Amino acid sequence: MKDVNVPALVVFVLFFALVTVMGFLASRWRRAGDAAHLDEWGLGGRSFGTWVTWFLLGGDLYTAYTFIAVPAAVYATGAAGFFAVPYTIIAYPLVFLFLPRLWSVSRVHGYVTPADFVRGRYGSRPLSLVVALTGILATMPYIALQLVGIQAVLDVLGVGGGADANWFVKDLPLFLAFGVLAAYTYSSGLRAPALIAFVKDALVYIVIIVAVIYIPIRLGGYGHIFDSAAAHFKAAKTGSMTVPVDKQWVYATLGLGSAMALFMYPHSVTGVLASKSRNTVRRNMAIMPAYSLMLGLLALLGFMAIAAGIGSGDKNFNTQLSVPQLFANMFPDWFTGVAFAAIGIGALVPAAIMSIAAANLFTRNVYKEWLKPAATPADETRVAKLVSLLVKVGALVFVLGMDKQAAINLQLLGGLWILQTFVAIVGGLFTRWFHHWALFAGWAAGMVYGTWQAYEQHTPKVKHFGGNAAEIPGIGQLGYIGLTAFALNLIVSVALTLVLRAVKAPVGRDETAPGDYSAEGGGEEPKNAPEPVAAH
Repeated sequence: MKDVNVPALVVFVLFFALVTVMGFLASRWRRAGDAAHLDEWGLGGRSFGTWVTWFLLGGDLYTAYTFIAVPAAVYATGAAGFFAVPYTIIAYPLVFLFLPRLWSVSRVHGYVTPADFVRGRYGSRPLSLVVALTGILATMPYIALQLVGIQAVLDVLGVGGGADANWFVKDLPLFLAFGVLAAYTYSSGLRAPALIAFVKDALVYIVIIVAVIYIPIRLGGYGHIFDSAAAHFKAAKTGSMTVPVDKQWVYATLGLGSAMALFMYPHSVTGVLASKSRNTVRRNMAIMPAYSLMLGLLALLGFMAIAAGIGSGDKNFNTQLSVPQLFANMFPDWFTGVAFAAIGIGALVPAAIMSIAAANLFTRNVYKEWLKPAATPADETRVAKLVSLLVKVGALVFVLGMDKQAAINLQLLGGLWILQTFVAIVGGLFTRWFHHWALFAGWAAGMVYGTWQAYEQHTPKVKHFGGNAAEIPGIGQLGYIGLTAFALNLIVSVALTLVLRAVKAPVGRDETAPGDYSAEGGGEEPKNAPEPVAAH
């Protein structure tokens, strides 16, 4: 039986109770004009201003998994773990070019998901379907990893009955957290994580600022921390304080590919489409890099964990516990509770947004498009609420039934998969030149090649899906598999478009107009928005 850190647990529970209450009260915040409309439940009424959107996107993109995995990567590999910092720096200038265009066309036509846009732009139901299914597939392991983050905190807190307890008692705290998340998401939709994100981000900034000042003081300063990390990597012969020459291609391609994939994820797009104006999107892409500064400071916790001797001498130590254990060892008990609350709430906010985004995709692009075209807005909202519950149940089963390393590997695979929607979505925002069947073939080629290459990667502990890098054909350097698969996707899409246009193959109807991509919004009714349900 593990010793329970009672003061930390009390503080953790108090913050958890606070955000639970906020989650349920969120349904009264910015009260919906028509609660039975998917725009209201799934996009918060498309009414969020600059600051709400900033906190929402921050809560969405910088998750409990980020809080745990980035320093854990630094703890295990050294400088290579810092790839997350440059990729977020690259991402925002990149998406500044196309996200305002996606917001505008979605506002004009009432699109709720990126697959809605693909359907309208190319007039292709099959292409829209595969974009939607790819989004759902890539999101599921991401949700699961948020639950892994909560599990890591609960493990260090000593909650769950210990290794000898039966499976139900051991995982009861996780069941309770899941139940609360499911309930307030069902009740309040996107408004719940948007409101809770204020608490989550405030806690994260407080904890990181305190950590990067207080912990180094206790450990003898940053000079000692870096010296300890360098000595550790030299003795262990794994990892280093700089990126080795033979890993630089992996580092660069992983950073670029991750930056391109970041806003292809459905939950990222959901946060953007919930904004009330095109200028709100622009402003957020300009101020979001503030989170990159926070991420750089967060990564330093990996070096601090080494200097503090976390996991020292334990060959079976779970690196995902390095940051929670560092906090438990370094902070007073009450502030450990605050830090763990930041991680726990940092799991609830993105998990809620991800489940809503996956539910929107299924509802609009599978249920309404293929199963019940006559579905009313009330039908859509009801189905979306139920699907959001099923998605969370699937993530919970995934976490409880699979090895945690498998969950991490599948999340990396999710980044590879979602990157294959880039050509269809971003390409479509600037040109109608691509043929929809060429894009379908390019997507299939990228998915098959990328999944196969990822399957072939192995380590002494993992037989398949053991890494995200393989030799780049024609270059001979190791690189990120997802970016190589994207290059294949683009080549196939371009080549087949040339062929199909040469033989004058029929193209689908484009329901968008050039002016739609620069529309500023301002209260006009979306062209394709479903009729509101009559009041009873």
